[in-house]
Amino acid sequence: MTPAAHAAAAIEVLADIETRHRPVASALKDWGSAHRFAGSGDRARIASLVYDALRRRSSLAWRMGAETPRALILGALAFVRQTPVDDLAAAFAASPHAPEPPTDAERAAIAAATLDGAPAHVRGDYPEWLDAGFARTFGDERAEEGAALAERAPLDLRVNAIKGDRPKAERALAHWKAAPTPLSPFGLRVPLTDDGRGPPVQSEPAHLKGLVEVQDEGSQLAALVAGAAPGMQVVDFCAGAGGKTLALAATMDNRGQIYAHDNDVRRLSPLHDRAERAGVRNMQVRAPRGEADVLADLVGRADLVLIDAPCTGAGTWRRNPDAKWRLKPAALEARIAEQDAVLAAAAPLVKPGGRLVYVTCSVLAEENEDRLAAFRAQFPAFRPVPAVEAAVSAGLPALGAFATSGGDALLLGPRRSGTDGFFVAVLTRG
Repeated sequence: MTPAAHAAAAIEVLADIETRHRPVASALKDWGSAHRFAGSGDRARIASLVYDALRRRSSLAWRMGAETPRALILGALAFVRQTPVDDLAAAFAASPHAPEPPTDAERAAIAAATLDGAPAHVRGDYPEWLDAGFARTFGDERAEEGAALAERAPLDLRVNAIKGDRPKAERALAHWKAAPTPLSPFGLRVPLTDDGRGPPVQSEPAHLKGLVEVQDEGSQLAALVAGAAPGMQVVDFCAGAGGKTLALAATMDNRGQIYAHDNDVRRLSPLHDRAERAGVRNMQVRAPRGEADVLADLVGRADLVLIDAPCTGAGTWRRNPDAKWRLKPAALEARIAEQDAVLAAAAPLVKPGGRLVYVTCSVLAEENEDRLAAFRAQFPAFRPVPAVEAAVSAGLPALGAFATSGGDALLLGPRRSGTDGFFVAVLTRG
């Protein structure tokens, strides 16, 4: 397939998303199933173009003067990929499987494009109904913070200390030009291609042998700030597929015990194979079993309880750009209720003197500071550890620069720390 044919396919996929109101991954999968002639490389390039359009949907529509799938793809090619409009016209005219060349009106829109006068939510490419929430977190810089969340995300890997160190992983991945991440001592960052694609990690020997795992640097930092250590009793309360479980186990050096729990047993299913590949031997999976309390024997025993809480994912929009446009106020309200519930359920597990670490991949105060305030009103025995102190204790003093205005938590993000958006708060039980 030619680049022009990729553009035509991307327009089809966006039209499907718009018409059927479905996640982008489902639309891309169905398009690939219906067009078997398209190879894996073609499908990857189409997906990359679709994601570029969705990341910048509002600002592209503003500059193009329309929000149609065609306008968004033309805008992504012109403004994200910096393709001259004459080159687009020539490529489209030369291919029988391409969109129509740009019209005079589209050429004029591209030539005169500007975001001058655009409101913050357009310049920042986030839903208008979230503007008050972004203003609360970021103030007058909310458009810039939103725009950072609309950039392409890097490909970050975490080196598994059970299997080796970062120099060993660098040597193994030298052909990818992997380089150390700025903040995580276990992170490697792999350059993307010009169209935003990364290499096939899952087929790499370093991954197959458990030396590296795909994990954003921000997620790595959240696990490190939690402060798991050898010999501890640790509960990963919302373990999901186990990314942070494996990171915690590595810092524990397979000593002590880590319990992986999640309310949805399906999310836990990949963890068994991942743990085996990573060489983790101190993990127990505590999957739900009907009405039984599978964590009852751990009440008051845990040195550390990590809550990687269910959230809107507003800090991960670089990777999941369609999620921000599908997010509705009712979904935020549902996540808030879930966050309060998991905090209340996890708190009794922490022993006196132990730590509760609350993490979200969101930048919204409603899911972060507000939830901690509500939790502490219900559980006054828990006191926040100042963010600077938590960072120093983890051996990561540079993270103190990302303390929230109140000083009780860390707020990471692409503009602030070059990572996905994460909120990390450490509390101790008196």
